[in-house]
Amino acid sequence: MKIQTVRCGNISIGHGRPLVIIAGPCVVENEKSALRHAKSIGKITKRLRIPFIYKSSYDKANRSSMQSFRGLGIDKGLLILDAVKEETGFPILTDVHSPEEIEKAARVADVLQIPAFLCRQTDLLLAAGRTGRVVNVKKGQFLSPQEMENVAKKVASTGNKNVMLTERGTFFGYNALVNDFRSIPIMKTFGYPVIFDATHSVQQPGGLGHASGGKREFVPTLAACGVAAGADGIFMEVHENPDKAPSDGPNMVKLNDLEKLLETLLRIKNAVKNGA
Repeated sequence: MKIQTVRCGNISIGHGRPLVIIAGPCVVENEKSALRHAKSIGKITKRLRIPFIYKSSYDKANRSSMQSFRGLGIDKGLLILDAVKEETGFPILTDVHSPEEIEKAARVADVLQIPAFLCRQTDLLLAAGRTGRVVNVKKGQFLSPQEMENVAKKVASTGNKNVMLTERGTFFGYNALVNDFRSIPIMKTFGYPVIFDATHSVQQPGGLGHASGGKREFVPTLAACGVAAGADGIFMEVHENPDKAPSDGPNMVKLNDLEKLLETLLRIKNAVKNGA
């Protein structure tokens, strides 16, 4: 099966292309924080020659409770993401939750991400597809990888072939997820690049009662498995101080640990490429 090459700015994603990193804080906190994280991650990826897409959300609509921090909202959040894009030049990925958000988000974001819980929402998928932007759909925890073929076809029906599918774990038990790495080669048979989300895969949904917990110490292991299984890119939320982050702190990678982890992933990628 030939894998569609997805282009995001000057980045090409797909079979035979370099491993792509999608990284950044879970939510936009403020402009200074967003710029600081983008520049810091960008310096690391530049040193390692890794294509980098900056990720952060203006709103996280699927929080565990009303007490959980959702973000700054679409208007303020997009202004900040636009400032990051303007100052750094990095492509931007952000979540979208309803068709009504799409047009405004697409003016700034290079990649529109469909959250896992919304991956079968036809109107949302079609609206995202019609923008011509890259559409990254996270596989729902409740879906088999085979079922994602119909999801991809919904987006592609708009004429937009810039589709990526993301594995982020499936339901296992209360407050726990598990990964079946067969999903990566299975979803690649649909003809689109597959991304592995290494940080949401260690999430413990609702594990803290009012918010999700997580086991960030397992991110390196799962990320390594994702690359070994053939993922075209790795998605990971990164924060300079995850324990103080307002959202998803327990499963985010510490910024100081990022470079060593990426070096390991590159070695695995090269080993897989060379058939070692």
